[in-house]
Amino acid sequence: MVNSFDVMIIGSGPGGYVAAIRAAQLGLKTACVEKEKVLGGTCLNIGCIPSKCLLQSSEMYYQLLHEGKTHGIEATPKINFPQMMKRKEDVVSGFNMGIEGLFKKNKVTHIKGTATFKDPHTMTVEGQDYTSKNFILATGSEPTPLPFLPFDEERVLSSTGALALKEVPKKMIVVGAGIIGVELGSVYSRLGTEIHFVEFLDKICPTLDDAISKALEQTLTKQGLTFQLSSKVSSAEVTSSGVKLSIEAGEALSAERVLVSVGRRPYTQGLGLEAAQITPDQRGFIPIDDNFRTSQPHIYAIGDLVDGPMLAHKASEEGYAAAEIIAGQSPHIEYIAIPSVVYTHPEVGAVGLTEAEAKGMGLSIKTGKFPFKANSRARCSGDDFGFVKMIADAKTGVLLGVHIISAHAGELIAEATLALEKRATAADLARTCHAHPTLSEALKEAALALTSKPIHM
Repeated sequence: MVNSFDVMIIGSGPGGYVAAIRAAQLGLKTACVEKEKVLGGTCLNIGCIPSKCLLQSSEMYYQLLHEGKTHGIEATPKINFPQMMKRKEDVVSGFNMGIEGLFKKNKVTHIKGTATFKDPHTMTVEGQDYTSKNFILATGSEPTPLPFLPFDEERVLSSTGALALKEVPKKMIVVGAGIIGVELGSVYSRLGTEIHFVEFLDKICPTLDDAISKALEQTLTKQGLTFQLSSKVSSAEVTSSGVKLSIEAGEALSAERVLVSVGRRPYTQGLGLEAAQITPDQRGFIPIDDNFRTSQPHIYAIGDLVDGPMLAHKASEEGYAAAEIIAGQSPHIEYIAIPSVVYTHPEVGAVGLTEAEAKGMGLSIKTGKFPFKANSRARCSGDDFGFVKMIADAKTGVLLGVHIISAHAGELIAEATLALEKRATAADLARTCHAHPTLSEALKEAALALTSKPIHM
């Protein structure tokens, strides 16, 4: 039947489109439904990719402005903000077409429209019914607003609105100093915006290892961003010219724009989960078993819809695995080996347990650190702030966590991720030859700090 499939994927983000392509590669008749005009989901269109474009562009400007003379480069850069935003859109558009091409190449049927369950085995898209032996729900998440501060994307911005501004604001308050907040705050701070964070907790990027979080706050503060921690926004007044925030036990704050970045929530609106006989939990997540199956064993859920870190690459791994499970295979995801990256400058790369998490689990651990000030490549490039911190089991030496703050930490963390995936020890990493001079030598030295003594410190 034309409208019958082996598997239908709802959502074309990094979880959905990867699941669709993998399912098709495995010989399954596959369809992917997307309600937006373009493929790629939040990550490609209003998240990961556009934000990294702006981070790269703003970093180039900042380095020329503040560091060029040190390198013997005499220049006075000027911001062309419309061109910066156009470049971002061009990059996104290219990837949109790339996913379309991959769908055609792999014979994935692209169905445009909003998908709603009619019953557990039938979905309706724009008035047309489709049946499938299996479904994979991959509809992702959306920014969480504050009850008294709804998004208008003019004065009160979500991450989506912050990526689509027409001009660089003079002052912006960021409510929430998590990963998304510090990344977007960094973009506009580099471009000249006065950035002030209000964070409820007593540290920034609270999922990070404490030592990394403190170091990141330190370097961002030096760059001109300000942080007001252990503070709560209690109410807000929005006018045509700006926003005024009331702070519990603190002075009121005003700014041209406010970016609310207090987290994200699963997006299930319009899916018709009740008709599918699926009930989300109290936080809106869809309960699944170890094989991504919901309460309906032929309906799977992945990515931001299920518990765990809301990361694009986690969704991709889950989409890939879910497709293989439907095809009769037995994949496995090592969740401790899923890295996370903060794309500020310097970057943060982290994988595995933090020191606090390891101690909280009652594990006997040892740690090793190595600073980039003692790394030759970092000194040559002028990016010598930061360090590598490794955590290992005290008895076996098996690595439990690796945390890096440095330039290019997002690339460096891949080696550590492989080490955790393969249950390597600190000695394994310490005995691995690293090219010289490279930033990656800092990982070897941190591993040496765990096993004996580092050479270059």
